[in-house]
Amino acid sequence: QVHLVESGGGLVQAGGSLRLSCAASIRSSNAYNMAWFRQAPGKEREFVAALRRTGGYTYYADSLKGRFSISRESAKNTVYLQMNSLTVEDTAVYYCAAGTQIQSAIRDQHSYSNWGQGTQVTVSS
Repeated sequence: QVHLVESGGGLVQAGGSLRLSCAASIRSSNAYNMAWFRQAPGKEREFVAALRRTGGYTYYADSLKGRFSISRESAKNTVYLQMNSLTVEDTAVYYCAAGTQIQSAIRDQHSYSNWGQGTQVTVSS
């Protein structure tokens, strides 16, 4: 239904920036909410940011708001995650996800039906 491919991960120094990309190949006529999640070693997967399928509304984890931003280029079917002022604690595998859930569930990883393979982000001190 939706094939997602993340890219842009890598090694960056603390205080630096990185932009992740999620290219979506959508075969369905549905509009999709798009989101980023991350999973650090030994920790549960957590919500990072989301973009609602209509209206362009954005959502962020409270701890990340102001440093991370989500955006899209509709013509390219691509969603981005701009990450600034990175810290070692931001080190994780970052996953792109797509879903048709209602607004109240947009932060819930279990409500997403489509996932990318993930891209590693490593922040060094």
